[in-house]
Amino acid sequence: MIQAARRGPTSHGFVSQRLRLNYVNWGNELAPKLLLIHGGQDHCRSWDWVAELLCEKWHVIAPDLRGHGDSDHVSDGNYEMLDFVYDLAELIDSLGLAPLTIVGHSLGGNIALRYAGLFPENVRKLVAIEGLGVSPTIQAERTATGMPTRIRKWVGKKRAFAGRKPRCYPSLDAALARMQAENPFLSEEQARHLTLHGARRNEDGSYSWKFDNHLRAFPPVDMAQADIEGLWAAITCPTLLCYGDKSWASNPKQDGRARHFVDARVISFPDAGHWLHHDQFDAFMRELTAFL
Repeated sequence: MIQAARRGPTSHGFVSQRLRLNYVNWGNELAPKLLLIHGGQDHCRSWDWVAELLCEKWHVIAPDLRGHGDSDHVSDGNYEMLDFVYDLAELIDSLGLAPLTIVGHSLGGNIALRYAGLFPENVRKLVAIEGLGVSPTIQAERTATGMPTRIRKWVGKKRAFAGRKPRCYPSLDAALARMQAENPFLSEEQARHLTLHGARRNEDGSYSWKFDNHLRAFPPVDMAQADIEGLWAAITCPTLLCYGDKSWASNPKQDGRARHFVDARVISFPDAGHWLHHDQFDAFMRELTAFL
């Protein structure tokens, strides 16, 4: 059973491409380095329960991605995958973390996989929780729509978000209710913790989420899928790919994407959604600690 995080990390900052980005450090600097990277519209403190169980044996660090948590938002609202990868490389290089182990969820897993393919000598082990992106079926549908159509849709989204103010909740309890509606697998304790660290109080007493609304409109142009698969194939470290069987994400063992990896194992967690490390915490930690 998941327990409340009893200890808190210290917050620090680093600069990447003129942005002031936040990370939290759980200490134990003589131990092996472990980096925890959150997913989209999330924040670094969502790893608190995982970090608390690992920080005795690991030097645990968890960053807030650009546009998330207590890190700066991008002035133009464009969040490119290569910029996320650069931020990760800058954090690892500036703190001298390599070689290290990385655990990433969703967007964070996607970033970690690309980094590990680009700099395989820097990563000892890698865990990606639903980090391979959309399924091959959805990818094929997107490709079939054509680039002009995808760009027009992106322009429309950007314009809509440019005129949209962040949603305000009259109280923290109201924000908590939204958090619980988004992920019904969360316990009351989990949802409250994530809300406390994921929302900020506005001047009028209302609350808004910390993440940038423009994160909802990811750029329509990315690396070619064949190049992304090439990065997966370039990963040399043992890799664990985790999936929830109640998630929207497609299992790579079933859809064929696992074949691109040299040394990867796929695990499916029953009764878990996209945030499986919250939904099935005990089962996830058993697999994670055994793998590490």
